[in-house]
Amino acid sequence: MSSNDTPRGPVDSSRVPRYAGPATFARLPRLDEVGRADVAVVGVPFDSGVSYRPGARFGGNAIREASRLLRPYNPAQDASPFALAQVADGGDIAVNPFNINEAVDTIEAAADDLLGTGARLMTLGGDHTIALPLLRSVAKKHGPVALLHFDAHLDTWDTYFGAEYTHGTPFRRAVEEGILDTSALSHVGTRGPLYGKQDLTDDEKMGFGIVTSADVYRRGADEVADQLRQRIGDRPLYISIDIDCLDPAHAPGTGTPEAGGMTSRELLEILRGLAPCNLVSADVVEVAPAYDHAEITSVAASHTAYELTTIMSRQIAEARAK
Repeated sequence: MSSNDTPRGPVDSSRVPRYAGPATFARLPRLDEVGRADVAVVGVPFDSGVSYRPGARFGGNAIREASRLLRPYNPAQDASPFALAQVADGGDIAVNPFNINEAVDTIEAAADDLLGTGARLMTLGGDHTIALPLLRSVAKKHGPVALLHFDAHLDTWDTYFGAEYTHGTPFRRAVEEGILDTSALSHVGTRGPLYGKQDLTDDEKMGFGIVTSADVYRRGADEVADQLRQRIGDRPLYISIDIDCLDPAHAPGTGTPEAGGMTSRELLEILRGLAPCNLVSADVVEVAPAYDHAEITSVAASHTAYELTTIMSRQIAEARAK
């Protein structure tokens, strides 16, 4: 899309009720309807890497259904993201549910294709295994990237049952592969029991800083966002959000819930505080709708993806205006 093209936005809800029609993200056009996009929203229906409750393979479509309520203007960021840049729903990356290694390769190849068009990715999981191939692809384009990882868990374990690729190992693999900028890595929202203190020791050696959910509660969203901005600087940034960073009261529909998490309000406010950062792509994962009720988790995830999309759209528009 050139700077003179007008982005095609969502279906007009004054003409077609929100509950009618195909459930693309935020009722946006499909990628094949617009040719190319500045931000491609893609689903990865994969949950073969989970260690407890399955079901995140249905997360992407649940988020899309909940996103019918999203509207074109985001007052919290004073922006109309779908007018600033072309955002489109790229459908799902179809992966082999019986072969994790093959699935990881398929996701990486599909992400390479999408990023090769100039798009940034807003990926809807799926379990957290998918973050590794996405980071591989983003690093090919930008070099090692800063990472903000919102999660109840560290996801830097070595193996599960001897398997290197699971939803608990992606960021250890990413550090080992040199695709992360180890001077700018942070977990946000961690909490709950661990297998042992060595988990924290190993994590620190990899370069991760930790902001626990208790830190967010005590210090507040604004202070946490400020600290994260300072750590990231102007590096290319990837944000990966496991919805279980939220308390089960705000996100019951997930595979490994932990008590004492952040509120959805805290998460959204921290993300808004990261608007100045150079966000190159992002994901929201681990929504398992079978454990949800009243779409609580899916609604939180759709609004989370909306804030991330708004940040990327604003940055794309600002870059074009220079």
